[in-house]
Amino acid sequence: MFDIRVIRESGDEIQSRLGDRGKEIDWKLLLQLDTERRDFVTRVEKKRHRRKIVLSEIGKLKHQGKPDNTELLQEVEKLANEIKADEALIKPTEDRLNDLLLRIPNIPHTTVPSGKDESYNEECRRWGTPPHLAFSPLPHVELGESLDILDFKRAARMSGSRFTIYKGAGARLERALINYMLDLHTQNHGYLEIIPPYLVNRAGMTGTGQLPKFESDLFYIERDDFFLIPTAEVSVTNIHREEILDSSDLPLRYVAGTPCFRREAGSYGKDTRGLIRQHQFNKVELVSFTNPEKSYDELDRLLVNVETVLQHLGLHYRVVTLCSGDMGFSAAKTYDVEVWMPVQGVFREISSCSNFETFQARRAQIKFRGSDGKTDFVHTLNGSGVAIGRTVVAILETFQQEDGSVLIPKALQPYMGGMDKIEKR
Repeated sequence: MFDIRVIRESGDEIQSRLGDRGKEIDWKLLLQLDTERRDFVTRVEKKRHRRKIVLSEIGKLKHQGKPDNTELLQEVEKLANEIKADEALIKPTEDRLNDLLLRIPNIPHTTVPSGKDESYNEECRRWGTPPHLAFSPLPHVELGESLDILDFKRAARMSGSRFTIYKGAGARLERALINYMLDLHTQNHGYLEIIPPYLVNRAGMTGTGQLPKFESDLFYIERDDFFLIPTAEVSVTNIHREEILDSSDLPLRYVAGTPCFRREAGSYGKDTRGLIRQHQFNKVELVSFTNPEKSYDELDRLLVNVETVLQHLGLHYRVVTLCSGDMGFSAAKTYDVEVWMPVQGVFREISSCSNFETFQARRAQIKFRGSDGKTDFVHTLNGSGVAIGRTVVAILETFQQEDGSVLIPKALQPYMGGMDKIEKR
C-alpha cells in the first residue's frame, strides 16, 4: 500500500508514472479524505491536550484545599464526549482512505514498455521451433477424449463448466509434471519445497494484492471468512507476513505445487472448452524474497528457471516483456513465457514472472534488517514454474502422432513409470 505522505508530496509524479494504470483512482477524493483525517486527528489532539491541562488544574485546586471545581469537571466531561465523537469520525474516514490506497496499482519499472494493451508487449526471444505435423492435428479436447484421459462432460455434469476429470494416463501425466517440476526446482535450482494452506484469510489476500480490487475473481467461504487461493503465491508470500528477516538469509526461494481456484469473472466466453481457463487447476509456483538491489538479477534468474522446464520438455516458446497496460495490478515488471499451441497456431501464456519490488512487502509488512541494524522492505518476486494444465495441452498437441497417440517427453518418462507413449486403450 502506498504511503499517503508520498502521494501528498509526489502525487503528480506518481500519476504520471502510472499513466492509464491509475485512471480508475479518484485522486481528488483520496487527497480530500487525507485532509479530513488529518483535521480530525488534529482536533482530537488539541482536545486531549486541553483535557490534560484542565485535569492538572483540578489537581492543583484540590491540593490547595479548593474542592469546588464544578465548572472544570463539566469541561472535562464535555471534552471527553467530544473526543469520543471525533474519534468515531476518524475510523470511517481512515477506512475509506485506506481502501483507496489499496486500489492503487504498482508503479511500472522504468524499463517497462508503455502501452494500453497486449499489442504493445515486446518479444524478447524464442526457443525451439514449431512442430511440423504432416496430418490434420486434433485439438487437445478431442485428443484427450479419444484417448479417454480427459472427461469434460462428466465434470460439467458434476461441477459445471470449466472443470475437468483427468483419467488414467491423463491423471498420471498431470501428477508426473508436478513431481518433475518440483524435483527440478528443488534439486537443480535451489528452491525449498512448501505445502501451504489452500485457504487464506483477508489479510493474506490483501497482502499480495488480490483484495480489495479483485474480490469478484475469488472463491469465498463466507461462514469462515476464508478465500480459496488463486495461486500459491498468496500462501507462500504470506509465510513471512509481519516479519523482519535477516539480510544474510536473503534471497529466500520457495516452490509450491498446489491446486488453484479462480472464478474467471472477467473472462466470460473465453476458452470455455478445454484446459486453458479452468476454475480449478494445478500450478507449480516459485516465490523469492530478496534485497532490493538484487531483485532484478533475481527476476532474470527466476525466468531462466522457468524456461528450463519448457526446454527439458522440448516445447517451443517465446518470452515477452509486458507493457504497462497489460501487467498485473501488483507487478513492477513482468515477463510472460508463452508456449506454442500447434492446433491453435498461437502462443499462449504458460508462466508470468514478476518483480513486485516493495509493493507486496509494504502491504504484508515484510522487512529485512541490514548489517547496519536498519530495517527496510524486501522485494518479492514470483513466477509460475509452470501452469500444469496448459503444459498438458502443449504436450498433447505438440507430440501427437497421426495414429492418435501422444509421445511423452523423455524428461517425464521416469515419472510415468517408463511409459513413452499414451495410446488408445
